[in-house]
Amino acid sequence: MTTPAARSGTGQPAELFFEDLVPGLTVDLGVVTVDGDEMVAFARRFDPQWYHVDTDLAGESRHGGLIASGFYTVSLFMRAYVDHLLSRAAADASPGLEELRWLAPVRAGDRLAVRVDVMGARPSTARPGLGTVSLTGTMLRLGPDDRPEQEVLRTRFRGWFAARPTEAEPAGPAGTADPPAADLPEADRPDHGPTGADQPASDPAETDPAETDPAETDPAETRPAETSPDGPEQPEGGPAKAEPHD
Repeated sequence: MTTPAARSGTGQPAELFFEDLVPGLTVDLGVVTVDGDEMVAFARRFDPQWYHVDTDLAGESRHGGLIASGFYTVSLFMRAYVDHLLSRAAADASPGLEELRWLAPVRAGDRLAVRVDVMGARPSTARPGLGTVSLTGTMLRLGPDDRPEQEVLRTRFRGWFAARPTEAEPAGPAGTADPPAADLPEADRPDHGPTGADQPASDPAETDPAETDPAETDPAETRPAETSPDGPEQPEGGPAKAEPHD
């Protein structure tokens, strides 16, 4: 029996876990083509600077035409990251990014190859059950021959990913689970006091009489006192029988 299946970033059962994202791994996130209408619509909504939205001014500038908002470009990266990795991985939230660089202008019609490289991985100290994975993401413009021409975006960031579920503890003998403490004989119930590990060295834990090994018991301390016809035997060295007085 396993723990409930972890969900991927899109809500489906995950097939990749923290343990699968090892340093040195490269994940191909496919190729995206920049849609000119979408590029301008994004800029008008979120980044309406003239070189993103004004065709005439951009054409007369050193840019030679409209260029994409950098946040539109990183949004294209994010979509590729979700489609090709997070949709399969047991992804949680991200604690943030360390670097985001726009290295060259992006224009309508550009074809951008996207990938991520795993740079490091360690168990998370902030989120038990998760691992922190350090990633570098890149986007490269492709030429007519599909060869990379220029890197246009680079980002370094971290993501949290769930560890692979582990098998449940095996059942007790004959496939039965251990009974609840309330159903155990009193001598077998857990002591609610401090455990032996919590006892100070000068105050060792008391021994439970129910767990005492009979073989280690002094027979002289447990057998009944011997009797004689004249009554109980007097302890050795005890007081002498009193003589009757006149």
